Amino acid sequence: MFEEVAYLSRYLHWSYDEVVRLDHLERRRWVEQVASVNEELNRVQR
Repeated sequence: MFEEVAYLSRYLHWSYDEVVRLDHLERRRWVEQVASVNEELNRVQR
């Protein structure tokens, strides 16, 4: 959970409280979505 909180807080600028209020499945979905966007941006920048 700590990695998920750190990841979403960094990329979405959400507070700790906002992130931990999400249930685990929703938090994982957000992590996957942010990772997907980051991967696409990295491909475009190459």
